[in-house]
Amino acid sequence: MSGEIKQRKMLPKYIEVRGAKVHNLKNINVDVPLNEIVAIAGVSGSGKSSLALGALYAEGSRRYLESLSTYTRRRMTQAERADVDDVRYVPAALALRQRPGVPGIRSTFGTLSELLNSLRLMFSRLASHRCPNGHYCPPSLSVAAMQEITCPVCGAKFYGPGAEELAFNSTGACKTCGGTGVIQTVNEAALVPDDSKTIDEGAVVVWGTLMWSLMKDIVRTMGVRTDVPFRDLTPEEKEIVYHGELKKHHIHYVNPNTLEPAEMDFNYYSAVNSVKNSLAKVKDEKGMKRLEKYLEEDVCPDCHGTRISEAARAPRLRGIGLDEATAMTLSELIPWVQGVPASLPEEMRPMAENICESFMDVSKRLMDLGLGYLSLDRAASTLSTGERQRVQLARAVRNRTTGVLYVLDEPSIGLHPYNLKGLTGVMDDLRADGNSVIIVDHDTQVLKHADWMIEMGKGAGADGGTVISEGTIEDISKNPHSVIGPFLSDQYEARIRPVLQTDSMFEKGAIHLETGEIHTVHPLDVRIPMGRLTVVTGVSGSGKTTMVLESLIPALKAKISGQRLPSHVKNIEAAGITQVKLIDATPIGINVRSTVATYANVHDELRKVYAKTKDAKERSFKAGDFSYNTGKLRCPTCDGTGEISLDVQFLPDVKIPCPDCRGSRYSRDAFDIRRKAKDGQEYSLPELMNMSVDQVLHALGGLKLVQQRLQVLHDLGLGYLTLGEETPGLSGGEAQRLKLASEMGKGQSDSVFVFDEPTIGLHPQDVRTLLHVFQTLIDHGATVVVIEHDLDVIKNADYIIDMGPGGGKEGGRIVASGTPDEIKQFNESITGQYI
Repeated sequence: MSGEIKQRKMLPKYIEVRGAKVHNLKNINVDVPLNEIVAIAGVSGSGKSSLALGALYAEGSRRYLESLSTYTRRRMTQAERADVDDVRYVPAALALRQRPGVPGIRSTFGTLSELLNSLRLMFSRLASHRCPNGHYCPPSLSVAAMQEITCPVCGAKFYGPGAEELAFNSTGACKTCGGTGVIQTVNEAALVPDDSKTIDEGAVVVWGTLMWSLMKDIVRTMGVRTDVPFRDLTPEEKEIVYHGELKKHHIHYVNPNTLEPAEMDFNYYSAVNSVKNSLAKVKDEKGMKRLEKYLEEDVCPDCHGTRISEAARAPRLRGIGLDEATAMTLSELIPWVQGVPASLPEEMRPMAENICESFMDVSKRLMDLGLGYLSLDRAASTLSTGERQRVQLARAVRNRTTGVLYVLDEPSIGLHPYNLKGLTGVMDDLRADGNSVIIVDHDTQVLKHADWMIEMGKGAGADGGTVISEGTIEDISKNPHSVIGPFLSDQYEARIRPVLQTDSMFEKGAIHLETGEIHTVHPLDVRIPMGRLTVVTGVSGSGKTTMVLESLIPALKAKISGQRLPSHVKNIEAAGITQVKLIDATPIGINVRSTVATYANVHDELRKVYAKTKDAKERSFKAGDFSYNTGKLRCPTCDGTGEISLDVQFLPDVKIPCPDCRGSRYSRDAFDIRRKAKDGQEYSLPELMNMSVDQVLHALGGLKLVQQRLQVLHDLGLGYLTLGEETPGLSGGEAQRLKLASEMGKGQSDSVFVFDEPTIGLHPQDVRTLLHVFQTLIDHGATVVVIEHDLDVIKNADYIIDMGPGGGKEGGRIVASGTPDEIKQFNESITGQYI
C-alpha cells in the first residue's frame, strides 16, 4: 500500500515545455500546472495562442492521434509537429477555438447541442402515436418498448416511429425540401429585369444565357408577339413566356451564321423551366453562382419550415408535436420537459425520467452559458461564433472526461458579464472531473478565476514571445513587470474619457429611430445622441444586433439613398448624416495575396519609391515590376505567395515557406535594389515588407505619405504587425482596427460609425487604445455606436442604451438609457449591476 501512495506522490504535476519556438516564441521553457485552471494572458500578438494552441494543443492532439493506426490517421485532419524541443507529460488535448467551423445547412441549435436526440427519443417512446386510420393511441409500455401497437378504436396494428424516423437528417425529412425547411423557387421578376424591351431585344434574359435564343422563335409560333415591349403583352402571352408547357414544336428559323432558312423540332422551355433545367444540370459552385440571381429561397410549403415530414409531426406528447417543441426557446422548453413524466401512466415514469434527465443535464449547461433564448430549430449557420463555441463547451462538460487537456480560446467572446459565472462554472466542473484547463482570454473577470497565470509579452510580434510573469492572480497583480497586473488589482480605474453631463448630451442633435416588432424585439423608440459615444448593451439575445444591425443601419442607408425604409422601420430622423459605416470583425480578403501593406495603401507608394532608385533605373524596372502579384520581380517558384504546399500522402498537407524566396514573395533580383533610409541603413523592398509597422516608421523618413499611413496603424495599436502579414490571418479585433485606418484624420460630422463588439481579442491595454481611437473619431465630429459587453468600454460611454432584461422572448425592449451613472440606478438593468 505504501508503495502505491509513494507512486501517486510521484505523478507529474506540470506539463514541461522546453525550447518552444512556435511563431514568435523565443525558445521558451515553461511549466504548466496539471489539473488546474491556467490562464495565458498577454497583449495581442504576444504569443499566447502560439503557446496554448501552437505548442500545448498541437502536441497533445498529435501524440494521441499518433497512437492510432495509419489506416485511421489517413482519414483524419492532423496537426503538424510543433516547433518545440520537448513537451513532457502533455495529456490528450481538445481545443475549443475562437472561430468554430461554419455549420452546414442541415445543422440546427438542436443538432449542434445534441438536445434534439433526447427530444426525438421522447416523441418516439413516450408519445401518443397515430394509427394508419388516423386514431391516436395512448402512451404505453409497448410503445416504449417499440413493440407492435394495436389501435383501441379500430384494431389496426402498427409500429410507432423510431427516433431515427423523426430525424430531418434521415427518414423523417420532409420530402419536398429534403429536410432543409426551405425550397428554392424561381424569382420571376429577375427573368425580365427590363420590361420596356421586346423579346427580340432580349427582354427574357435567360433565353440569351441559360437557354438557346431559339426560344424566341418558338414562342412566336405560339402566338406571342416578340416585337412589342414586354410590358405591353397580354396576361395570356406573359403566362406562355413564364410557364408555357414543355413540349416539342416544329419551327422554321434562319441560321444566324449562314443566313440559310431551316426547320426543326425543338422542345419549348419557358423562362421558368429554363432556370429549372439549368438547376438540374448544375455541377459546381461556379454554375450555381450563375443561377443564384434567378432564384429565391422560400419557406417550404409542405413542412412550413419545420424540416420534418407530416408523419414525423404526427406523434403527440403533452398535446404538441415535435415541430412545436423544437420551435420553443430552450427556457420555454425546459419546464415543458420537466412536466413530461407526470403526464404519463405510472409504469412509464421511470423511463421518462431517465430520458428527460439526459435532456436536463445538457440544458442546464446551456442555460448557465446564457443560451436559453435560442430555439432548437434555429439554423446553426445563424449562430454567432461565441454562441457556437459555448455549445461546444456545454457538450465537452457533459461528456464527463477525465485526464484531458482542454484549451479554450477566448471563451468569453460575446458573453455579457452576467453570463460569465456560467462560463467559470463550466471550467470548475472540467477541473473537478480531473481535467486540465487552459484559457487564452483577455476578460479580467475570467482571468481572475484562474488558479495560475502565465503572462506572455512584453510587446507583440518580435517584442513578444517570452514569459514576463507567472504565478497566482495575486502574485501577478503585484508584479511590477506585468502588463496585465494593474487591470487585475482592485484599485483599477476604468474611466479615461471625460464625463459628459446629461443636459448637454443631445446638444449636437439626435438620431431618432422608431421600429415595429421584429423577431423577439418589441416596437422601439430610440434616441441616439449625435457626436457622442453610445454603447448598446444587454445580455446575449436581448436584441442589440436586431436594433443596430437590422434596423438602425438599413434605415440610415435607405434614408441617405432616398429608398424605401425596411418594412419594420416606421421612421428615422438623422439630420446631416450622409454616410454610415459598419466596422465589424469579418476577415479582410480571402487569399494570401492581401497583406497589411496592400490594404493600408502603403505598398503602392513604396513600389513607386523603389522604382525611382538608381539601381531600379539602371535595370529599367518600373513600379509595376515590384508587385509580388504580377510584377517581374515576384518569386517564380511560389508565384509571389511566399509559401508552397507539399502533399505528403497520408500525412496532412504541409504549407512551408517557399525555399527560394524564404517567404519574402520576391525573387533575388529584388533584394539587390536597395535604398538608403533616414536611419542610415540600406533596405530592399522585401526587407521592409518583413519589418513591423513600428520598425519601418523608425527607419524611414522623408516619405510623408507612407509615414502618415503607418502612423495611423501605430495609433490604432497595430504597430506590431509586419507589412507583409496576410490580412485573412488577422484576428477579429485586428481586422476591425485595420478597416478603420482609411477613416482616421478626416472630418466626420456627417458620419455614423457602428462597431460590432470591437474588443474581441483585445487586451485591456489595447481596449484603452481603442477608446482613444473612438475619441479621435468623436473629436472629428463622428457619431459612434458600439455593441459591446466589455465593462471598460461600457464605463467609458457617453450614453448607454441597455436592452433586455433577458434574452429572446424575455428581452427585446429598452430597459434603460442614459449615462453610466444613471444606468447604475435602474434596478431592472442587469448591465447596471456590473458598472
